[in-house]
Amino acid sequence: MEIAVLLKQVPATESPIGIAQDGISVKTDDIKWVINPYDEFAVEEALRIKEAHGGSVTIISVGSETTAEAIRTALAMGADKGILINDPASAAYDALKTARILAAVLKEAPFDLIIAGQRAVDDDSFQVGPATAEFLDIPHISMVIKEEIADTKIRCHKTIDGGTAILETQLPALITTQRGLNEPRYASLPGIMKAKKKPIDIKNVADIELGSEHLGEPLTKIVSMKTPPDRKGGNMIQGDSAQAKAAELVRILHEEEKVL
Repeated sequence: MEIAVLLKQVPATESPIGIAQDGISVKTDDIKWVINPYDEFAVEEALRIKEAHGGSVTIISVGSETTAEAIRTALAMGADKGILINDPASAAYDALKTARILAAVLKEAPFDLIIAGQRAVDDDSFQVGPATAEFLDIPHISMVIKEEIADTKIRCHKTIDGGTAILETQLPALITTQRGLNEPRYASLPGIMKAKKKPIDIKNVADIELGSEHLGEPLTKIVSMKTPPDRKGGNMIQGDSAQAKAAELVRILHEEEKVL
């Protein structure tokens, strides 16, 4: 079973996030970079499938040189090799451009299953995984919380509004991960030492077979970033009893806020 995992490096949730001087990006000076949490589920599920069915796990990412650190972390968890499309401009890529690049790489690499996080926590686009599947012309199942592989098919439980759906499709296919699928393992010390010797194939965008129309300007771009407006302080409802406070609240909603 040849498994590819699509991985993105993102700021850690505890990192201080500020808007850069250009107004369309974030300050990176004090950011700690980590594997996108949903992609950790993807790495873990790929490793479990490998342990059950054999094969290998390849980590594929589009990013700057620092993204190699995230790939190396996935290798320390147990993945076999990595591919990095190194482009400092990748931070400005939209989801479709990133997906086109990933699909071009995957067309040259054998795979039976592709696993991706359902979204990245920095841009929340939800698009890269499904778009990659579309460009490869393979089926995809999103928001997976359980999967089973038998012969040449994969059967998945996925979350939907108000419940769970069960879908089945032929391999090769792409699935995206949802919380509840697994609990990602920590990299062990032996795994960290072994990861140093595992290969990461670093390519440039120019090395990929893509037409010039796909390497131009993204279809979408960030126009500006702004911090949320300051919230006004709350109003304390005064009254000698719960009934009096409730009556005063109704009066404010009716006479001042005009919502009743």
